[in-house]
Amino acid sequence: MSNDPMAFARHDHDNCISAALAAADAACAARKVKLSPVRRRVLEILLESHVALGAYDVLARLDAEGLGSKPPVAYRALSFLVEQGFVHRIERLNAFIACAHPGANHNPAFMICRKCGTVAEAQASSRSLAQAAAANGFQLEQTVIEAEGLCPTCQTGAAA
Repeated sequence: MSNDPMAFARHDHDNCISAALAAADAACAARKVKLSPVRRRVLEILLESHVALGAYDVLARLDAEGLGSKPPVAYRALSFLVEQGFVHRIERLNAFIACAHPGANHNPAFMICRKCGTVAEAQASSRSLAQAAAANGFQLEQTVIEAEGLCPTCQTGAAA
């Protein structure tokens, strides 16, 4: 798995989207769970950009497309996608973003641009945290790191 923050770099975004959808389709088939049309559309919405969206932003898109207007529609789809590892919840923003490494067992670290809202996902090293937990008799089950700052584009814009 790459540690490159794809959201901050120029890349073939169409390929990014199709690879993530293919990974989700394959994982759902292997797990014998259903990627319903609404769930798939929510994933597609989140894959359109590397910006985290709130549940009500997703719901507005679903409603505009005639796929549902009630909050449970969005929340159920998002819950499924998070549970399956296709989407992450960004606590700091109370929003969701498509996983950059769907299907991979990983410890994500999120770099959130405070200016443009772009979120990049990278692999986090939680070795020191694991050592601290072990020293205190604590068993780690999951770690998520969220950091806020300026992406390369906004740094360049800020310097001008």
